[in-house]
Order: sequence, then C-alpha cells, then structure tokens
Amino acid sequence: MNNKAILLVLTLGTLMAAVDTTIVLLALPTITIDLHTDLLTSIWVLLGYLLVLAILSTQAGRIGDIVGRSKAYNLGFILFTVASALCGLSFEIYMLIAFRIIQAIGGALLTANSYAVIADIFQPTERGKAYGITSLGWNVGALLGIILGGIITTFISWQFIFYINVPIGIIAVLLGIRNIRDVNRVKSKLDLLGTIILGISLALVALGTINFAGYGPTIEDLSEIFVGLLVLPLFILNESRVSNPLINLKVFKIRLLSFSLWASLLQGIGGLSLTFLLIMYLQGVRGLSPLDSSLLLTPGYIVATILAPIMGRIADKGRPGTLAGIGMLFIFSSLIIYYFGLQVSTPFSFILTITTITGIGSAMFWPSNATAVMFSAPKEFYGSISGISRTLGNIGTILSYVLSISAATLSIPRSVAFEVLLGVHSLDGGVSQVFVDGLHIAFIVSAIIIIFGAIFSFLGGNTKVKN
Repeated sequence: MNNKAILLVLTLGTLMAAVDTTIVLLALPTITIDLHTDLLTSIWVLLGYLLVLAILSTQAGRIGDIVGRSKAYNLGFILFTVASALCGLSFEIYMLIAFRIIQAIGGALLTANSYAVIADIFQPTERGKAYGITSLGWNVGALLGIILGGIITTFISWQFIFYINVPIGIIAVLLGIRNIRDVNRVKSKLDLLGTIILGISLALVALGTINFAGYGPTIEDLSEIFVGLLVLPLFILNESRVSNPLINLKVFKIRLLSFSLWASLLQGIGGLSLTFLLIMYLQGVRGLSPLDSSLLLTPGYIVATILAPIMGRIADKGRPGTLAGIGMLFIFSSLIIYYFGLQVSTPFSFILTITTITGIGSAMFWPSNATAVMFSAPKEFYGSISGISRTLGNIGTILSYVLSISAATLSIPRSVAFEVLLGVHSLDGGVSQVFVDGLHIAFIVSAIIIIFGAIFSFLGGNTKVKN
C-alpha cells in the first residue's frame, strides 16, 4: 500500500466534506430565491445533511469493520460524488434535500471510516501526524468553501457549488480503489436491530432539538426528544445481549477512549457554536455580507491549517489527551475574551486576533483527540469507534446550531434569527445591543461546555502513546 496516496485520498475526503458545509451555508439565500421557497425550508439542505450524518456514522463505521474498509470508504466516495452531481441538477427544493440525504449517506461512509483507515495502516507513533494532515484538509476545505461559495454564488450559479465535487471525487475514487486495502476485517454480522433502535433514538432527538430551535418549544418536539432518550436504554439492553453488538459497550470501560469520545462531543457543541455566533454578530449587528463576515474568520483557519500537522507530530510523542485539553483551553479563553470584549462597535482587528487563538486551539485538539481515541480502541472495533467519534462530533454540530439559534431568539423572533444567520437581515439601533447581550449568554454557555471538554481530555490523556 502507498501510504502517501492513501493520505491524499483521506485528505481529499475531509476537504470535500468541509467545502460542502461552508459553501452550502453561504449559498442558502440564493438557493431559497432560485427554488422559490423560504428559509425555514431551505435550511434543511444543511440540517438534513447533518442529521443523516449523525444517525448513520456509527453504523457506517461498523459496516467498514465487517465488509472491509476499502469497500465502505470507496463506496462512500462514489455515493458522495454522484449525489453532488444530482444536487446540482435539482430544480425543486425537496429534490435538493433528498439528494443531499444521499450525499450524507456517502459522507457517513467516508468520515466514519477515515480514522479507522489511518489506524489500520499507521503505527501508533505515526498516527498523530496522519490525523494532522487530514485535519489540514478540513481547514483548507472550510477556507475554500468560504471563498468559492461567495465567488461561485455571485458570479456563476449555486449549482456549481455541488458540481466542483465531481472531478475531485472521480480522482479520489480512482486513487482509493487502487491504494486502500482491507487490513482488520471482522468476520461478524451487522446488528440490524441495534442499528434500527439507535437510528430511531438519534433521529428523534436530533429532529426534536432542530425543530425546537427553529419553531420554539412544542409538545411534539419535546415528545420527540423524550421518546428518543427513552429508546436509548432499549439500545443498551439489546447491545448487552447480542453476540455481535453494533457497539461493544465494554470499550467504554477504557478510560482514555471514553473521556476522549465525550471531549469530541463537547468540542463540537462549544467550538462550532462560536463560529455560528460570530457569523450572526458580523451579519446581524455589523451588516456584513456572508462572504465578508466569513473572510474575517479565515485567520483561524489559516493558523489551524499550518499548525495541525505539527500538533499531530507532537501528539505522536505522547499524551495526546493532554495536548487536546490544552487546545480546549485556548478555545475556552477565546470565548471568555468575546464575552467581555465583543460589543456593538468592536474593531474588526479584535476579532481577527481572537480567531487566531481559536485556530491554535482547534489545531491542537483535533489531531490529538483522534490519536487518543484510536490509540486506545481495540483493532477489531476500529471502524465502530471511528464511527462513534464522528457521530458524537456530528451531534455536537447539530447542538451547536441549536444553541446559537436559541441564544439569538432571546432578543429577536426566530424567523429573524434565521435571516441573520444566513445574512439576509441586519439589526438596527437598540435591538443590536440586546442581541449582543443574548450572544454573551451563549458565549458563557459555550465556555462552560468547552471547559468540561478540556477536563475530559486531560483525564483521558495520561497514557503515553507507544509502538
């Protein structure tokens, strides 16, 4: 196997996933107008994708364990690429959402197995560097999504935000088929009942929380969340009794693994909510366009791109959880600074400086956390654990959106909050100050979430990586 070629394929996968997230967010207002719909419907082009990722990632990782990592990963790339082309051909909003769901199925197979592919082919002392390189793909992709999203949407057409995935996907599929091989294939059967129960639980909880943010508390939404949580004990009971469980609950007795997984969830909630909150501030309070507001956040992406491979190599030398915890503290400090320093007329130079601190924290956390997770995962569960990690991260993304919208609606109507997030509405006068006060509350909530994530990382970081 050509390890460099495999890393290239994995990096292309993370780059495409990152591009597709930021680029779609910037294009949603244009999609809404062109497909003659409303923002509360078009937002599901983004949220539907995230919801399916959250539901399927654990199952997709388990499928990789059983049928083989190469088959699962390459199939994911094929689905993602074909669905991207179909998204571009969509002429109706529900058609676009449906093809985004197919794209998310491919994305789940990609992201859920990427950590496991690296764990299969790299020694423990080399994995941090590999995870750092794939993190580079995420940061470059997010940055490209911001730049290309504005350029393509403004000067070409929104369809091409999906078409650009096609040539990249074709190249990646050819490289993947040629280079990725199965290493730790597990001879067992898929736990279909467990898959269905967990899927129902995650779907109900995620759907209820998303609708809660979008439409406010209703009996229906609260019931969905309650029933979803109520189903979880049934899943745990099923997993403890079947011979080939979807998730072997014994792995959570491994302290390093368990703490690092929970840290991934908490970073997803607190870290990504920071990005959403800043975009809402720049667009709603300062009146910037989606492109201009996103460009103000690019220093963080640039710093993270440069530092991620370096931090991955440092994580290889030992105590990756400790390094991830320090990264969380950087993110925590940026949230506290925003709480005390972000006002209606704060200079943009202030934001540029603090995004650099956030970028340093992200560069330290992601490759180190991935190293900590996969180092302590048993080989026969690499795919499953990789999938769990991505599931928790995707749930964190959904909850970060819920936190951001909920904070915004402390001072403005929910419909206006959506318009502020998507850059089609700005606030005036005293409303801006009240809105900023609401964002301050969200900054503190996010900071509390991040500090718990840091604690989990430190608690799980006392085992040194060895060959």
